[in-house]
This record gives sequence, structure tokens and C-alpha cells, in this order.
Amino acid sequence: MTVLITRPAPECDQLVAQLNQVAISAIAQPLLEVRQGKYINKLTEQIQQLQPGDYIIAVSYHAVRFAADYLISQGAEWPENMHYIAVGDKTAAALAQACQQPVSSPIGSHDSEALLALPELANIRQRRVLILRGNGGRELIYQALTARQAQVSYCETYQRCWLDLDATQLIQQWQQQQIQALVVTSGEQLIYLTGLIPIEDLAWLYNCHLFVPSQRIANQASTLGYKHISTVGSAANQALFTFLKSNVS
Repeated sequence: MTVLITRPAPECDQLVAQLNQVAISAIAQPLLEVRQGKYINKLTEQIQQLQPGDYIIAVSYHAVRFAADYLISQGAEWPENMHYIAVGDKTAAALAQACQQPVSSPIGSHDSEALLALPELANIRQRRVLILRGNGGRELIYQALTARQAQVSYCETYQRCWLDLDATQLIQQWQQQQIQALVVTSGEQLIYLTGLIPIEDLAWLYNCHLFVPSQRIANQASTLGYKHISTVGSAANQALFTFLKSNVS
């Protein structure tokens, strides 16, 4: 069995290398690339509008990475006396390193629902909240915090750019390489991958063992038609590696 890793570079290549080291055959095929956001030049102004006690929320590692690089390029600093919050351990670690301040994140879960359950977000009426994210994605955090009467704004620090892939050629390669398992780390990537595949090859795709980070995406995959789905509980490479090492032979 060979595992196809569809997440963006460089994470896909890093995970493939880890798996190959323990004799698990894996191939990287990103579905998208990540670039600096079109409107990242608004970040310094948005940060300057925050007051002590306001909130900065990072929804992904890439959101932090591009924000941090941009602030450095502008000679700007992360504000002090903020509530810094992140989705996922990797994102929290990157944000803490960047801002040099404490960062809260959900324990044991890596999704928007868990983040919204944090005590720090229970009473945020009239507080400003700046969400660092990519283009598109879920609106749950924005909608929920707005309903709690916070003043919420976005800064799209990065953008996802879908790759123009030749699906017919890729399917032939994947079948020759005996791809029987897929790692897909977001609902958007799952929809893109499924829509990419010719109708006559969907039965093959749906019978591959699909590994996803959350139950939400697992439910989405089931609705699309995937038959063999495992939920890892995290989109972090280390969690994916540990789970695949125990569940792929």
C-alpha cells in the first residue's frame, strides 16, 4: 500500500520523508500552494487599532508564519497585553514564538468549535477581535464571536492557490504506484480532490482509505461517498505520522 499526501509543501514532503523512514511507502502531491495574502498590507493598521485586552486569533500555522514575516519586514512588533489564541498546538507554538507572549489553545482538539469553547472567549462583548487566516475557509468563528457582540475583523495573511493538475494523468500514475490511502487535511482540499477526479475513476477513489484530521471532515467525506475513513484528531504532521505508523501496513 502507498499513501498519497495531499497537503501543501513543505509539510507534505516532510511527512513523506518521515513515513519512508519507517518503511511506509508515501508520495507527495499537493493540491494547492500557499502564498502571501493579497491584503496583508492592512495588518499593521489593523493591529494598531487594537486596545489592551483585545484579541488576536490565528487559525493556522500559515496565518502566523506570513503575519510574522510581514511584521518583521515592516519593522513592526506584535502588540502587548493582548489575548492571543490559536487553533491547534502547532499554530499556538508558532504564535507564541512570534509574539513572545502566552497563547491559549484548545486542549485535545484542533477545530473552531473547541476554540469557541475556551473560557477566554466567553465574555468578549465590545472587545475587538482580529482573526488571522487565509482566503476563504469556515466562517464559524467570525459568526459566533459577532453573535457574542465582539467587533470582529479578518486579516487574510495568506492565500491558497489551487494547482492546475492533469487528473487523468495523475490517476494513471497513482494507480500504477498502488495508491490505496489518502491523507487530506481540510474540507476544501477534499472537495477539490473529489471534483478533480474523472467520474469513471471515482469508484477507485472512494475505496481508498481516507485519513482526515476531524470528525467534521470525516462526515463530509462520508456524504461525498468515501467508504473507508479514519479520523486522526489533528492535522499536525507528527499526529498524522504516529497514526499512519500504527494503521498502515
